[in-house]
Amino acid sequence: MKKIILFSLLLLTAGIANAALKINKIEPSYWFAGMKEPSLQLMVYGNDVRDAEVTIDDTRVRIDSIVRLDSPDYLLVYLNLKEANAGTLTLRFKNGGRQTAVKYALKPRVMSGDERKGFSNADVLYMLMPDRFASGDTKNDRIKGLYTYTVDRSQPSLRHGGDLEGIRKHLDYFTQLGVTALWFTPILENNTPDTGLNSSYHGYATTDYYRVDPRFGTNEAYKRLIDEAHSKGLKIVMDMIFNHCDVRHPWCLNPPSKDWFNCHQGHDGYLQTSYKLTPVLDPYASQVDMRETVDGWFVSAYADLNQRNPHVMKYLTQNSVWWIESAGIDGIRMDTYPYADRQAMAHWMKTLDTEYPHFNVVGETWVTEPAYTAAWQKDSKLSPINSYLKSVMDFSFFEKLSQAKKEETDAWWEGYNRIYNSLVYDYLYTDPSHVMAFIENHDTDRFLGNGRDTLALKQALALLLTINRTPQLYYGTEILMNGTKERTDGDVRRDFPGGFPGDSRNAFTREGRTPEENAMFDWMSRLLHWRQGNDVITKGRQTQFIPHKGVYVVARQHDGCTVLTILNGTSKPAALEVARYAEVIGKARMGQDVLTGRTVSLQQDLSLAPRETLVLEVEE
Repeated sequence: MKKIILFSLLLLTAGIANAALKINKIEPSYWFAGMKEPSLQLMVYGNDVRDAEVTIDDTRVRIDSIVRLDSPDYLLVYLNLKEANAGTLTLRFKNGGRQTAVKYALKPRVMSGDERKGFSNADVLYMLMPDRFASGDTKNDRIKGLYTYTVDRSQPSLRHGGDLEGIRKHLDYFTQLGVTALWFTPILENNTPDTGLNSSYHGYATTDYYRVDPRFGTNEAYKRLIDEAHSKGLKIVMDMIFNHCDVRHPWCLNPPSKDWFNCHQGHDGYLQTSYKLTPVLDPYASQVDMRETVDGWFVSAYADLNQRNPHVMKYLTQNSVWWIESAGIDGIRMDTYPYADRQAMAHWMKTLDTEYPHFNVVGETWVTEPAYTAAWQKDSKLSPINSYLKSVMDFSFFEKLSQAKKEETDAWWEGYNRIYNSLVYDYLYTDPSHVMAFIENHDTDRFLGNGRDTLALKQALALLLTINRTPQLYYGTEILMNGTKERTDGDVRRDFPGGFPGDSRNAFTREGRTPEENAMFDWMSRLLHWRQGNDVITKGRQTQFIPHKGVYVVARQHDGCTVLTILNGTSKPAALEVARYAEVIGKARMGQDVLTGRTVSLQQDLSLAPRETLVLEVEE
């Protein structure tokens, strides 16, 4: 009997020794030949894979290093692809008697990095939330294998069922409106369960950096959408988050190393961020304040990634490159930019800038002082660390405009004096045209609040679309969508009417919009189409005048052409004293209002109705 048991054990041991070593996943799943950066990190997932030996069958590819992390279920393999050609490699993994071979593809690039063009101030970005814009495929509302979630459009913070196919089906709407680039909130997998009446419909809780959330579609659907957008002259900007991932990401359930995350002491132990970004640039910042800002968790469900770990940052950098190459995105909007490690993010941006010199990234830098924002821009003289970040977001413009719209423009500080006194600091920016301005977004109240003051909205939009900035719009403004965050963020992220089955009206069509909505749509569309390819606006010298008797004027001039944006910042009739603006009007006798087509005389003072907006083309 003992001999039988011993023989059985020997057979079992031999079976284990000869069993295949299982590789669950390799990230990225494929890569590209001919990149300027020859180093490729492969993150290998598999039970007890850490101690495996790795060989490769292609003499043109070298294994530079193998990194064995704290967890036995990860292995990092660094390849050198300097001499590699497109084709298929065979990676062989061996651990004791267990072994396996994995095919790995190196694909040819569609174009060189020098050929890729990002968005610029010649574009107008239209920001939307895929879950709230349109549903083109109801079959992906219910996806098996994900954590429990509910699709319920009556609840502002649950999923509503919008997807990439819904956006694709409405690409002609964007070209009709006149925008030239689309920025979606994150579309990557957010496999997180609902908590009560709350969900991660917004997309900021990543659980897989290489997979489109199946409720939005597939990676292939994303690529198809981008290709069709490009065929219609539309660019696509991808929203990314390097600061954190969701606690249900596989890394959180099984951390690769002890220092993969910041301040992580088990599932419920973490340091909360202060949300105060000033310590990052404060020359007098205390260590405790800096640590709370950069190492603290955004919320308890978002694990703070440690970008100081070079393997973490290599993974994230490669991920951004992979989406540029595989999907063909035209830009990146980086969420919570200053919360991540400053030097690591600068290295990421320098890597992208080297590979894609004409690409563009905009970072969310939510501080309302221009000096703070300007220090984050590439080549800024205000910072000892070059961020290499080409574009930053203008929260000063947003804040000042939010105040000005409620005020009468006086002789000193209120109304449009706030905008004037913000733009005077443009000398701080390396390039003001690479500053993204906006009047609202998914994190703010709608510009209209709970009302529909179109006079104030037209003034804000005319200013946004004619000053020396890269403008960003928020979906639905063109049809007077309003809302505030008093109850929930979901109230400023409502569904676009007509985007979902069963909607009572379709605001994508003229017939489905009210007369007031059509009037606003037409007004915006006229201004947006006029702006396209307009060198006066994208290249012109800017001159602004201190608000005078309630009237604020900004001029753009280029190649003999002049455009005047004229705002009556009061609720009373006012007059533009033409002689005061002689330096930009010159000898011109007439001007044409872009917004109405009306011709106005510049030989006498110009009467302005309360809160009137004019965008005048002036030619001598």
